[in-house]
Amino acid sequence: MDSVALFCTGALLAGGLYWFVCLLGPAEQKGKRAVDLSGGSISAEKVQDNYQQYWSFFRRPKEIEKAEKVPDFVDTFYNLVTDIYEWGWGQSFHFSPAIPGKSHRDATRLHEEMAVDLIEVKPGDRILDAGCGVGGPMRAIAAHSRAKVVGITINEYQVKRARIHNKKAGLDSLCEVVQGNFLEMPFPENSFDGAYSIEATCHAPKLEEVYAEIFRVLKPGSLYVSYEWVTTEKYKADDPEHVEVIQGIERGDALPGLRSSAEIAQIAKKVGFEVVKEKDLAKPPSQPWWTRLKMGRIAYYRNHILVTILSAIGIAPKGTVDVHQMLFTTADYLTRGGETGIFSPMHMVLLRKPGAPKSS
Repeated sequence: MDSVALFCTGALLAGGLYWFVCLLGPAEQKGKRAVDLSGGSISAEKVQDNYQQYWSFFRRPKEIEKAEKVPDFVDTFYNLVTDIYEWGWGQSFHFSPAIPGKSHRDATRLHEEMAVDLIEVKPGDRILDAGCGVGGPMRAIAAHSRAKVVGITINEYQVKRARIHNKKAGLDSLCEVVQGNFLEMPFPENSFDGAYSIEATCHAPKLEEVYAEIFRVLKPGSLYVSYEWVTTEKYKADDPEHVEVIQGIERGDALPGLRSSAEIAQIAKKVGFEVVKEKDLAKPPSQPWWTRLKMGRIAYYRNHILVTILSAIGIAPKGTVDVHQMLFTTADYLTRGGETGIFSPMHMVLLRKPGAPKSS
């Protein structure tokens, strides 16, 4: 009986581990698996050190003020978090308003499709995704519009992941991914029929620099839409709780500093854009975007146990547990920012580059 009991116990543990890793692990059918978590382009033995370097960046405020250091800082962040994002969240690294009766995936896709509908492109147009991540929005937008989408991301690992996903989705003929800094893009002037950014330009040390670069590569008469991370009119700089929440979001999401919603349109005008429309997509009647974070708490604890186990046995790099904990802490700050109304991740601004309209 002892050997039978031992066999049954072993089978139960093996079955439980398989269920935990292989069934609960993937974020989606074609997403990242828990056993494949890595540090992106950072070698496994250096993940812990890079996490410590990332975190120490915020202990030196004057470093944050140096714009030339921000791209490397953002690149390090996305090496650390890309696999965890993709595993636990999916291939679209952004939020969307909840839609009653719709899944998170459907709500995300509709939010992305709205961006390309706003810039009025047609099949065959060449459009820019400034800050494309692993390309979740790019694929949804290409499939919806049949436009040719060129995405740019500073992170080499994200380029590789995006290309893999594009091929799997059968969209690599419509989707191109380029590694580069969206503050200095390797594209000629007047070369795109439209452009969009979905929660990406918040990483720019100065918003006017990325807006000016997008303005440069757009054809005259073309439209650009951006979903911006901002503090709202409810944010009070003299309220310690408000300051704690916003600084927590900045630390946990590689942001050199959140901008006020009141600044966005003025910055766009400063670089030459015409403001066509401006709206905070997070405000009522939109349903809360942060409910997905609150509903995911059980999944977080499950995932954290799994990450801890995988790190302890050497499958996941040392430091992965710290990164996962950082992201959970940040999720709490994001939730508080949403519930208090002092923060929005989807302040939408629709802009036009002046000049003759695009030829039909």
